[in-house]
Amino acid sequence: MNWKVVQRILGLLLMVFSLTMLPPIGFSLFFQDGAWMPFVQGFALTLFFGLLIWFPVRRARRDLRLRDGFVVVAAFWTVLGAFGAAPLYLADTLSMTLTDAIFESMSGLTTTGATVLTGLDDLPHSLLYYRQQLQWLGGMGIIVLAVAVLPMLGVGGMQLYRAETPGPVKDTKLTPRITETAKALWYVYFSFTLLCGISYWLAGMSAFDAICHAFSTVAIGGFSPHDANMGYFDNPVIDLIAIFFMFAAGINFSLHFFAWRNVQISHYVNDQEFRAYVFILAVVTISVVGSLFWYGTYTNPSDTIINGVFQAVSIATTTGYTTSDYSVWPGALPVLLIFASFVGGSAGSTAGGIKVIRWLLIYKQGLREIVRLVHPSAEIPVKLGSHAVPFRVVDAVWGFFSVYVIVFSIMLLLMMMTGLDQVTAFSAVAASLNNLGPGLGDVASGFMTVPDAAKWIAIAGMLLGRLEIFTLLVLFTPTFWRH
Repeated sequence: MNWKVVQRILGLLLMVFSLTMLPPIGFSLFFQDGAWMPFVQGFALTLFFGLLIWFPVRRARRDLRLRDGFVVVAAFWTVLGAFGAAPLYLADTLSMTLTDAIFESMSGLTTTGATVLTGLDDLPHSLLYYRQQLQWLGGMGIIVLAVAVLPMLGVGGMQLYRAETPGPVKDTKLTPRITETAKALWYVYFSFTLLCGISYWLAGMSAFDAICHAFSTVAIGGFSPHDANMGYFDNPVIDLIAIFFMFAAGINFSLHFFAWRNVQISHYVNDQEFRAYVFILAVVTISVVGSLFWYGTYTNPSDTIINGVFQAVSIATTTGYTTSDYSVWPGALPVLLIFASFVGGSAGSTAGGIKVIRWLLIYKQGLREIVRLVHPSAEIPVKLGSHAVPFRVVDAVWGFFSVYVIVFSIMLLLMMMTGLDQVTAFSAVAASLNNLGPGLGDVASGFMTVPDAAKWIAIAGMLLGRLEIFTLLVLFTPTFWRH
């Protein structure tokens, strides 16, 4: 393990992250909300510790290995959540405990969208913007951004990219050079954010609201500057714009890149994961809208369709936006939506959940085993399109699924040990581990009322979900540390 190189990179990344606390100062001065001091203090604190970590090992120049990359990613996301909480903890307006500040920061950076704050409409604009910015940075992964910057500082990035990129296939690159790959992802990400923000603004949002909601929509985060979330606007056009961009953000960003570079949409149509993603969303949406009509939840048919489609897409993609309280919807609808979040979006998207590609491979593997019962000697490969999937990838998917179930079960038991009822505990774990945000029961509108112990369990779940479990758990295995 190249500890000096790891320490040097962590220091550099922390110094880069300190710069993200400067834009809220500009918002504070522009809106004259008087809340700029916590960001100055947070900037100074983060920069100081970054320098303190980096300076003693500033001359370390050894190559970064894959094992080092896992340590950097896991350590940096943990440290980032702590230092990202500094402005929230130091703000007198919020009066947050350290636990609540770290919870809010980690929820933003992991794009979970769960909150412990109320009275958002009355908070300073700078603090509201900062929450949205945390989600935007976490959406694509600040590590991927750093991959584009680190080579200029003399640090290679392929190991970081492989440790950070979500999904079962880690070695696929859009361009031959990893730095160009990271830049390509960010160009697509920024373009979507810009288009989303302009669309919101043209639909009637203020410029501030458009920026904030564009950040959390493309990041599939779910934070909003308003207590009523997207329901605050009561605007069907805004809802439709959100539906489109939530759907788009749940697609593998490499497909967006290839479609943009080649000016054609065939990459979408030919991608089996994309087709499965559309099919799953369609089934969930039709089920939700049909059930709302059946139960007569809304008197106006257009309200039924808009609210049903919005919540189905929002929860299934793990965005977590709400236009109404879906937890009180009749029948099995709330549980159906929570189950949909276990699927999540595509690999290589900003969505959470287990990912469509994994469920698709599990489905195909299940079909293969059924065929083997009839033809036990047959050699039947698992295919995606016309290509056979390597056995190692199929094994990795089953391994991930098994570990996911075990981790979920342990966290559920721990949540219940803090005093939460079964519905609240189950949905709290699902909302955290799937990076969803809103749950059911006592966490339907936030985690304000749950014990601190439950919040720390949720924080761990957010990290595990964001880093797709293995990246974090591998650090706790003896094999990882064995030479």
